[in-house]
This record gives sequence, structure tokens and C-alpha cells, in this order.
Amino acid sequence: MSGDRLARRRDSARSRELLLRAAVELFAEKGFDRSTVREIGERAGVDPALIARYFGGKTQLYIAALRAERGDTVRADLLDPEYLLELLERVDRRGPGPLLRAVVQPHADPEAQDAARATLYARLVEPLRERFAREGRDRPELRAEIVVAAFVGVLLGRRSGVFDGLARVGSDDLAALLRDTLAPDGDRPPPHRPE
Repeated sequence: MSGDRLARRRDSARSRELLLRAAVELFAEKGFDRSTVREIGERAGVDPALIARYFGGKTQLYIAALRAERGDTVRADLLDPEYLLELLERVDRRGPGPLLRAVVQPHADPEAQDAARATLYARLVEPLRERFAREGRDRPELRAEIVVAAFVGVLLGRRSGVFDGLARVGSDDLAALLRDTLAPDGDRPPPHRPE
């Protein structure tokens, strides 16, 4: 392989990565519908026409951004204390990603909406549904949807500037309070009793 071809291949991979990173950031900040191909290209520092070349279009780039945000195959129980804390800390550092934004801001593009829904269900709703079904809870899918929606609402409320206590509480304390509030009765730790 010639040196020119190898350099072009490296440049292509680098441009693709820059576009993906810029897309994740913009979709998280502005949502899918309000982010433009031009803005993504500008933020990435590359020609926005490369979006069509590397991804096929804005919708396909959005789908790639959803997958890149945490890994396409990650499935986690939101009520798992370690995962809950990890997710809270990540959102504190980077803000809610495109997937969490999709919960409160539906997309005009049906393909993007379907991708966001499928990813959200696979990563967050389905693991909780399975947990609730194993525990014999009635309406396990609805319960899982409620927990995920409440969690996303807390994350967004924490950053809204409206809830002073929610904004000030540390991630450790918030994770414990959320788990205590959202976990089914049988799964809650015993209440703390002063000695």
C-alpha cells in the first residue's frame, strides 16, 4: 500500500471520528432536529459533505452517535447502585447525551425517533423490565418505563437551575436517594435508624 493511500485512510478515520464526536456533542446540546450538518462539520473542523460519505446522512450519523455514546451493546439495570452512580457522574461531567435528550424531545425524523427509542429500550428499559418480571411484579414494562422517565427527569431537573437542593446534592447521595425512591419495596435497603 502506498504512503499516500495510507495517509488518506488515516485522514478518513480521523475525519470520521471528529464528525462522530462533534455530532454526539451537538445532539446532546441542541437535539437532533436543531443540529445542522453544517454545524457538525464546523465543530469537527472538516467538510460537512463528509457526513454523507462516511455515514450516509444526518440520521445515520445520529444513529452512530447513539451507539458511540456508551457502546451499542451496553445493557444495565438502572437500579444497580454502581451503574446508577456511574451514570450520574457521567452526566455531571458531560451533560445528558443524545439518548437522554430523546426522552423529552421527540424527533421529527421517524427513523431517528425509532433509533432513539430502540436504543433506549435496549439499554435501560429492557433490563429493568426483565428484573421486574423475575421479581413477579405486575406490569413490568410500564414499571421500567416509569423508572427510566423519572431518572431522566431528575437528571434534567438537576441541570435546570430550578431545584436548588437537587443541584447541590453530591452524586453519591443522589444515587442512594434515587435508588431508595425508585426501587421496589422488596428491593430497598432497610431504613437507617439512629443508634
